[in-house]
Amino acid sequence: MVAVASDSTDLIARVSEYVDDPAQVSQIRAAYDFADRCHAGQMRLSGDPYIVHPLAAATILADLYLDPDTIKAALLHDVLEDCAVSAAELESHFGADVARLVDGVTKLARVDYRPPGAGGGNGANGSNSANGVRGAAGLAVAHAPASENLYAESLRKMLVAMAEDIRVVLIKLADRLHNMRTLDALSEKKRRRIAQETLDVYSPLAHRLGIWEIKWQLDDLAFRHLNESRYREISRMLAVRRSQREAYVSEIAHRLRAELSDNNLPAEVNGRPKGIYSIHKKIEKYAAEGKELSDIYDLYALRVIVDDVPHCYAALGIAHRLWNPIPGQFDDYIATPKQNMYQALHTTVICDGGHPLEVQIKTHEMHRIAEYGVAAHWRYKERAGVKTKAAASPGNAGDIRFEERMTWLRQLLDWQRETPDTNEFLESVREDLFHDQVFVYTPKGDILELAAGATPIDFAYKIHTDLGHRISGAKINGRLVSLDTPLQNGNTVEIVAGKTGRGPSPDWLNPARGYVATNSARQKIRSWFNRQARSANITRGRDLLKREMRRMGVKLPDRETLELCGYETMDDLLAVLGSGDLSDAALASRLAQHRRAEAEAAAWIPTLKGAAPLDSPTSGISVLGVGDLLTRIASCCNPIQGDEIIGFVTRTSGVSIHKGQCPNIRNEDEQERLVPVAWGQKRELYPVRVRIEAIDRVGLLRDVSTRLSEDKINIAWVTTRENYDATVSIELTIHIEGLPELNRIFSRMEGIRGVTSVSRVTGTPLRQTAR
Repeated sequence: MVAVASDSTDLIARVSEYVDDPAQVSQIRAAYDFADRCHAGQMRLSGDPYIVHPLAAATILADLYLDPDTIKAALLHDVLEDCAVSAAELESHFGADVARLVDGVTKLARVDYRPPGAGGGNGANGSNSANGVRGAAGLAVAHAPASENLYAESLRKMLVAMAEDIRVVLIKLADRLHNMRTLDALSEKKRRRIAQETLDVYSPLAHRLGIWEIKWQLDDLAFRHLNESRYREISRMLAVRRSQREAYVSEIAHRLRAELSDNNLPAEVNGRPKGIYSIHKKIEKYAAEGKELSDIYDLYALRVIVDDVPHCYAALGIAHRLWNPIPGQFDDYIATPKQNMYQALHTTVICDGGHPLEVQIKTHEMHRIAEYGVAAHWRYKERAGVKTKAAASPGNAGDIRFEERMTWLRQLLDWQRETPDTNEFLESVREDLFHDQVFVYTPKGDILELAAGATPIDFAYKIHTDLGHRISGAKINGRLVSLDTPLQNGNTVEIVAGKTGRGPSPDWLNPARGYVATNSARQKIRSWFNRQARSANITRGRDLLKREMRRMGVKLPDRETLELCGYETMDDLLAVLGSGDLSDAALASRLAQHRRAEAEAAAWIPTLKGAAPLDSPTSGISVLGVGDLLTRIASCCNPIQGDEIIGFVTRTSGVSIHKGQCPNIRNEDEQERLVPVAWGQKRELYPVRVRIEAIDRVGLLRDVSTRLSEDKINIAWVTTRENYDATVSIELTIHIEGLPELNRIFSRMEGIRGVTSVSRVTGTPLRQTAR
């Protein structure tokens, strides 16, 4: 438990170090007194007076040198929700800026985060849910669970408010950090939920904002509650070697410091601490590569802080003269800064005793940004021209750099304006801001950050919407590649653009084709289609509808199609289909409802006279050494799950499954036809007949079977027919798990050279032709 003083003396002292306006300091003291009166009688589950929490959050922000309005808003951030104080009352006492910040934090506090697949929860995930407010009567103040729609819309509003004023999320990060420090008062279930939320949402936010000082604490505190045994194991492991490690780091720091001094290069040299969660992630990564803890390059680390950029490179040269650098372990984040504003030189050398040592070299300004991230923007502005002249503001250039590096946050405003659907907007945020990223270069050497799995199309739309619309090809590291090639870290990407904007292809919106990985690019593509003439969308939609009906093997009159899809006119349906607002998958799902409504309940496709039977291999039996083949349960002994079984290779019906002691098996003369089999995981597979029309060529059937084998699709039956016009019809019976898999197979088949159409068959089968 972290003890925090319940009066404002320490906070006022810290603020007075960098705020030189007595009136502002007095306003901060007044904000504390106001919050203290409002929260009078409220207690936390830890037993502390509730005022301890907002005071601790404000103190955390004061350590980051945040502006007075942010400090006041942190002190008041719970009064709107818990104390029946109105926003108008706050504005009358402390101004519109403070009231707006408190309102933004309150919107965030009302959101109950739910990880993917998790059920609903009670209360807010702000201060109240984390440590529980108790009223004067000693009862917990409860909050009704929010509905999914309210949750999504509240989170959307919070993210937009955050984009408009980043101080909202800075207050929330300080609020979350203190809650994590005092999480022990809650039940284990709540502690684990809040800790997981911290790793999923708040730690990535702190990382994107570059606030290392908060991020590593959130990571370590969350890790302790999610995996306490592992946390303590790593702590003990580090403690055993601590004195030896600290003595070693002190010795090499002294040696490097002396070498820099001999070269007239003043610098601060000290050891760089490593968070427990960070070490845990390193151990996991290195274990996967078969390495030991001693192989972690930055377990021993030095931080070198110098006056300016030329001194950074001079210090790098001295470090490399002193110790041998490890090849491939150098990063220049000064020339190519990270998007969270981080800059430094990173190198790893083999130091005394053969230990790998990471050395980080940066200027004083870079170090402040590394520790405080975007908070350093206000730190500069508050300290400029006041008590500590050494940290004077970088001026307009600093403001411009701050705005440039925070463009990812401004994108939220563009996305929310372009995306009327809240859930789709939130998916964009989760995918493009919180998932793993790749860093790639433009031909000019600028670095761009994209979501993992991004393609050249995503890259083009990241640079400019018009470039995405005009893309016709791409080069990675000077080589032409297909537009669906996933980008890798360090790639240099060059876009080949047409002179005229022909616009994106509808295939780019098909997830099965893998052309686009980020929602931001996907939304820009949809917007392009939405802006096209309605008649063009209708024409495109008509072609797509015909193709899907052919694929599904159905023919519906317009009236029934409109009833299934929920539109009043065919033009409305075709327009949304052609624009991409109604996806191919959604249309296929609705057409499938018609098929289920027909008298085909027993099987998707009736057994056709003269065709192979459409049985489904649902036994879940694997033939050892071969994999999943067509199998049937023998009627002579009828084995069930758990029986010892053996397989018999029949001449026409695949492998029949018998009990190990079945008389027919014991008396079998052809013992070579017996194969070992085992009960596996049962999968429900459905037979479906597919017809492929294509231009005849050598190797066509091989390409079809290879593509299906790559997707692990079993072919039960196939026949072909040569047509008089140099085309060929191929009909296959395949076993699939459901409609989504069938749609993916159709897309894959249509990509084979020479294939003109792929469709489901419900009519007369082909007459077999020898090939």
